[in-house]
Amino acid sequence: MKIKKNDNILVIKGKDRNKTGKVIGILPEKGKVVVGGVNIIKRHQRPKKSGQKGQILSVEAPLRVENIMVICPKCGAPARVGYKKLENGEKVRICKKCNQEI
Repeated sequence: MKIKKNDNILVIKGKDRNKTGKVIGILPEKGKVVVGGVNIIKRHQRPKKSGQKGQILSVEAPLRVENIMVICPKCGAPARVGYKKLENGEKVRICKKCNQEI
């Protein structure tokens, strides 16, 4: 998966199209990511003890990886992510638009 935690992303499909946010969690086995402030759903919670009230929580639901793009920190535009090998054998992510390291 080419998306990492703390990447800034842009949503390109769905009800939250054109919203930006920061990746707060990754689910690689499902091909999904959780983005802060995007794809908010209501979750109903039962009371934990007798005498307590139930509540409705707003939580971020996961988005499919195909529906987001990484925003390049160098050029500031949403771009595809590629890989490049350095001389020491290390593999780094690069922006396909400006060819700079992400």
